Amino acid sequence: MKRIVTPVIVGAAQYTQARNALPALDPLSLMSAASSLAIEDTGIGRQMMEAIDTVCVVNLFTWIYRNAPQSLCEKLGIQATFLNYGPIGGNTPQMLVNHYCRAIANGECQAVLIAGAEAVYGLNRALRGKVPFDWPEQESQPFLKDHPATVNFDILLRAGDGLESTTLEGYRYPLNHVEEAYDLYLPHFMYPFFETALRASAQESVEEHRKSLGKLCHDLCAVASGNQHAWSRSLLSGEDITRPGEKNRMVVYPYTKFMMANINVDLAAGVILTSEEMAATLGINRSRWVYPLGGADFRNVWHVSQRPCLTDSPALTQAARLSLEQANLSMDDIGAFDIYSCFPSAVEIARQSLGLAASDLRELSVTGALPYFGGPGNNYSLHAIAAMTDKIRSNHKLKAMITANGWYNSKQSVGIYGATPPGNRWEYRNDSSVQRKIEKQELPLPVEKASGPLTIEAYMIRHDAAGAPERGTVIGRLADGRRALADIDASPKDLDLMEKTELVGKTGIVSYVPERGKNMITVTAIV
Repeated sequence: MKRIVTPVIVGAAQYTQARNALPALDPLSLMSAASSLAIEDTGIGRQMMEAIDTVCVVNLFTWIYRNAPQSLCEKLGIQATFLNYGPIGGNTPQMLVNHYCRAIANGECQAVLIAGAEAVYGLNRALRGKVPFDWPEQESQPFLKDHPATVNFDILLRAGDGLESTTLEGYRYPLNHVEEAYDLYLPHFMYPFFETALRASAQESVEEHRKSLGKLCHDLCAVASGNQHAWSRSLLSGEDITRPGEKNRMVVYPYTKFMMANINVDLAAGVILTSEEMAATLGINRSRWVYPLGGADFRNVWHVSQRPCLTDSPALTQAARLSLEQANLSMDDIGAFDIYSCFPSAVEIARQSLGLAASDLRELSVTGALPYFGGPGNNYSLHAIAAMTDKIRSNHKLKAMITANGWYNSKQSVGIYGATPPGNRWEYRNDSSVQRKIEKQELPLPVEKASGPLTIEAYMIRHDAAGAPERGTVIGRLADGRRALADIDASPKDLDLMEKTELVGKTGIVSYVPERGKNMITVTAIV
């Protein structure tokens, strides 16, 4: 009979760099600081360092190192046998925990350090000459050749695209060629489609929906205001968050700046996994042990425009179901959540996919969410795991769920945590039949050259740097049921009117415009 090996978290820590820090540490140095704190958190220091045989770094945006895991080992003085660099995706930290729990249970490694960091705020300070720019040599960051005064998520995501490791999963470009023609690469161009579709599904008016988003965002912000690790601890009202203003411009309707993940942060986290047996051998206090009880990872239909529904997440529903089954728990047993929160629609879709009613009193975040706690690239959920570890240590009866989301509700990972051993052992499980069932729902590619009536399913409106509307795009259905994308043929004034009414469900006339290389739709805004 095979010996049962049970994985356990024995160390977890977060590090928030001060805004006026001198020097402004690069991401590797921030990771080193958080990892050192995680090692210290185990209570055994050097013994833990000597036991770690696997080091994995969550994919970085701010700075590309030649070998980030090896460099982290050198900084910490760790002699690891196995090194990994994770793929792009906000699901990555939880996916890595799920992966390494199975690897530990299967005897493939004995102790794992997972670490990640971003230092976009520090990088911008350095680029503006406010602090010395003495970061280590980088592998490749094309944006620095032009010496911009600032960098943003657009620059960082495009600069790092395709440079990642293919360890654990291969890289897949997130858009199909039709979506690419409408320049939908950045997440903040995709999530507004989900939001307007959700609003229509809920049968809320524009104003009613704005108020409900304000409450959701305010509740998340309130958690961040009491979190010592949060990048921003300002308590904002729902009106502060949802009403456009001088410091809170509309970025992509219906989202203002304060409703979107904030990557302009300097945050790091580290988590250490080992087995019960190793933890006991090393003498780590049992009161510090936190058990991953279950986990699963799935993908939705990969391309947004080919999903049959824009308001659900079958991948999350299935990941949560299998994770709870592994843990021998139900949703009613879960006392705390951290729902991935890059945009309000991500939270709403997750809540709907998990069967959580809007009236459910359980908090949806232990950190305060990506717009307020901070959105350190792919690494946010490692902070959630570290924060949940602390929460469970202070309440051994607590069972918790973390959800983690990559790209545009494209990849979903779930983890269940508690202070007692899991009901079922961690093992490599073949979930391919579930994944195939999700993918079978894929629709054909949208019609590239459409004509005739198009009924709008979802839409978004981009705004310029001054906050004025400049370009709208819709996803809709033609009379024969096929899907098509189109830009809205309207002036900025008309686009502004369209933000005050509901376009979902309206039918406009679409036609292909060769000189623009895309479809255009004419639709009347009625206020």
